[in-house]
Amino acid sequence: MTTTTQTQLNQEEIKPAIGSRILNTKEELLSGDIAGEIRDLLEARGVLVFPQINFTPEEQVAFTKTLGTFAPEGDDEGVTKITLDVKENPQSAEYLKGSLYWHIDGTRNEVPILASLLSCKVPSPKGTGNTGFSNTYSAYDALPDETKAEIDDLHVLHAPWASLFYYSPEPALAMLKGMQSIGEKELPLVWEHASGRKSLVLGCTSHHVIGVDHQKSAEIIHGLREWATGPEFTYSHEWEVGDLVIWDNTGTMHRAEAYDPECGRMMLRTKLEGEEPWAS
Repeated sequence: MTTTTQTQLNQEEIKPAIGSRILNTKEELLSGDIAGEIRDLLEARGVLVFPQINFTPEEQVAFTKTLGTFAPEGDDEGVTKITLDVKENPQSAEYLKGSLYWHIDGTRNEVPILASLLSCKVPSPKGTGNTGFSNTYSAYDALPDETKAEIDDLHVLHAPWASLFYYSPEPALAMLKGMQSIGEKELPLVWEHASGRKSLVLGCTSHHVIGVDHQKSAEIIHGLREWATGPEFTYSHEWEVGDLVIWDNTGTMHRAEAYDPECGRMMLRTKLEGEEPWAS
């Protein structure tokens, strides 16, 4: 008689409101046997860490494909180099400076990407270059009921050009126009997902709350960001060579923490296509 052994998901929580570590082997992950459980855990926890799993670029692509529809980008292998080093990334190193501030990817798109997977090839020196994550599902859930009632129906104009002023307060007009050409989009401040759960849609692309006085608008946007990025709802990952981290882009903000652009820090990114359009 043949006995079939069912692969079990091996995980541990990082913090009560955000993050889990996945401790399965590379072979178990690449088999796809626990892909469904990983997807469920990602939605529940926001961020999943695979310590020193040491995927090759080809293996990272293969693992990404087990979790959903692969969104190819970057080089011929389907991965993108993430670094502020202009020698390694001459086309988008300047644009990536916005990644140093809290954000959600794809706020100008009809359907934002589902998730990003980032692997560490060269870390920055200890104490720099962490990646921070904020669980905006948990942050919304913990708000007082009266605050939820005040913000549930609000909308915010999101514009990538708004993030420019975080790292270049006096940009050249040509740079401003270049960023404005990327586009902008009106989004709900509170996203009610198809699952029924709600998350906050925040970050450095938030320009203003529609129909609200600018002073009050700033208080709402920055106050909620301060709340969502408090210690209860955030996790800062200190990279080791070979680490892989996945985050749910639909309910998690992220940012790179400051590092020397010339230190050699190098990450490889893959993505999963979005599956749910923004709520109206």
